[in-house]
Amino acid sequence: MAAKSSGKGLSSSAGLVTYYDADDKKAFHIRPTVVLVVAGIVGVFIYVLNLLI
Repeated sequence: MAAKSSGKGLSSSAGLVTYYDADDKKAFHIRPTVVLVVAGIVGVFIYVLNLLI
């Protein structure tokens, strides 16, 4: 039988990386509501541009 590897599982072998630095004080933080609002504004802007063209 093959020896078990000490890897973290399928995600580490697939090239996926898990970051645990979420509590870093120096990191740039954006609230999820800000992302949703900006995405909505961009969507409305593109919709209006399509109506004008």
